[in-house]
Amino acid sequence: MPAAPPATLDQAFREARTRNGWSPQAVSEALLREVYDLAKWGPTSANASPARFVFVTSDAAKQRLAPFLSAGNKVKTMAAPVCCIVGYDVAFAEHLPRLFPHDQTAKTWFAHPQVAETTAFRNGTLQGAYLIIAARLLGLDCGPMSGFDNAGVDQEFFAGTSVKSNFLVNIGYGTDENLFARSPRLDFEEACQIL
Repeated sequence: MPAAPPATLDQAFREARTRNGWSPQAVSEALLREVYDLAKWGPTSANASPARFVFVTSDAAKQRLAPFLSAGNKVKTMAAPVCCIVGYDVAFAEHLPRLFPHDQTAKTWFAHPQVAETTAFRNGTLQGAYLIIAARLLGLDCGPMSGFDNAGVDQEFFAGTSVKSNFLVNIGYGTDENLFARSPRLDFEEACQIL
């Protein structure tokens, strides 16, 4: 497979920024579906696909989310066209007979609750990252964040389910409002080893 062109690398990583300001331009349901349909192809353990995404777009849904946001995240989240609640389903293994069809014993691998929780959280987090990259590649900006009451969001949006919230991602068309200067990253020698 050939390397992606530099412009694509810039769009996904080098020039992409975490946005705090948002244009009022709406994000269509069709585009959100396209983002998911691209992100879903990212790899997960045993194709577990535990992430669950709630795209909060309506004013009514945003009002349900607002009480659980930290003060620093509330204004920008209310202004964003979309706030995606990235969750993970600890009962993901129920889908493995369909998602991992070449080994019908796969469901049993995650029978222990702690194994299921760890696997769901790890792979759901990966899928949240895939969602960010997919959104950027499809021309959207993102503002991922913590800074919210997980328990409150779980009660409001996931009550009666096996899904738990992980993090939030504001999605839309970003502006330079409240855009921080680009922060440094660790150099290869600081973060990596080749053994």
